[in-house]
Amino acid sequence: MPNVLGVDHIAIAVKDLDAATQLWKEMGLRVGSREVVEDQGVEVQMMYAGATRIELVFPIREDSPIQVFLDKRGAGLHHLALAVDDCAAATKELVDREVRMINTEPKTGAHRTRIAFVHPKATSGVLTELVEGGEGFGS
Repeated sequence: MPNVLGVDHIAIAVKDLDAATQLWKEMGLRVGSREVVEDQGVEVQMMYAGATRIELVFPIREDSPIQVFLDKRGAGLHHLALAVDDCAAATKELVDREVRMINTEPKTGAHRTRIAFVHPKATSGVLTELVEGGEGFGS
């Protein structure tokens, strides 16, 4: 079994990053860093509810998986991210156990992380991200 350290963040797909940032700020969340992740085709705004991280995710191009999600489902909860101590080992273990994955090898994510996604059909409909490193729980 992968060594899960805790929940790293919860991601929300948004249609307007500035408006969503303002809304969540007005809801009492603290505004964190903002970053463009070219490889994923997104811009992310980190928000904090106490120690819990909420990642607002906005597409920066039409072929972004977030744009596809927004077109299909609209804005809302996108994925749950679990902090792991070794993303490569966790991904390999799941692949070896024939768990359906979107990424069979880790990629670079926001905040200098290593990430891999587990397909939602393998996790009762919840897109799940494995995260190693960065500024969150998994660092």
